[in-house]
Amino acid sequence: MDVQVTYQDGVKFQASCRGHQILSDQPLDSYGQDEGMTPPEWFLSSLGACVGFYAVKYLEARHLNASGLEISVTADKVTDPLRIDHIHIQVKPLVPIEQRHQKGLERAVDACIIHNTLTHPPTMTTEIVMPAIAS
Repeated sequence: MDVQVTYQDGVKFQASCRGHQILSDQPLDSYGQDEGMTPPEWFLSSLGACVGFYAVKYLEARHLNASGLEISVTADKVTDPLRIDHIHIQVKPLVPIEQRHQKGLERAVDACIIHNTLTHPPTMTTEIVMPAIAS
């Protein structure tokens, strides 16, 4: 996976991957123009979309109705260190499903790659790459 993020202006950034682009900005009260979601909102959106993918695949494999499926992801911003915490995911099928499928659906969505990444934190490195000095 390879995503490139490029500064645009103000506090706006554009992320690009495989020919797709999304814009990140900040609300007006945080010095932005509110032209895109904030990075934490992207983060929660990514989790919700991943959970949704696994939910739909589970429902479709069992010939259950996936239309109208909604995923709600909420979280708190906490400090010390500044981060997202208390993430809460709600999977909302449009029609009721049997208890056994509710449990199966929960297992399926908990297997999403973003969920697994958060429950098994990855190693991360940060590198500052300086431009070559022209001679």
